[in-house]
Amino acid sequence: QVQLVESGGGLVQAGGSLRLSCAASGDTFSNYIMAWFRQAPGKERDFVASIIWSGDSTNYADSVKGRFTISRDNAKNTMYLQMNSLKPEDTAVYYCAARAYGLGWREGYWGQGTQVTVSS
Repeated sequence: QVQLVESGGGLVQAGGSLRLSCAASGDTFSNYIMAWFRQAPGKERDFVASIIWSGDSTNYADSVKGRFTISRDNAKNTMYLQMNSLKPEDTAVYYCAARAYGLGWREGYWGQGTQVTVSS
């Protein structure tokens, strides 16, 4: 069992930056692949970025490549999403997720989300 709590969301102007954090507790953090998803109003929840336990392998959605950076600190049981050059279309609720190796995201753990609003 893993509990996830996101923080760091807020209101920012286009071109600005935010850093999201996801604090994990309950199980050994390094056992899980971690990811960020986002959901804009009226849209489905979309994948943003993921990172394996060592941090050596990351994946990004095309829409955020070159602007967002995912990272994790296993000693602090925390994952981060550095978001630069933000655009109004990045506005969404951002969710932290964790899944065990071999399982899908639907079978993983999810946080409650943090709102990111980018004004034009």
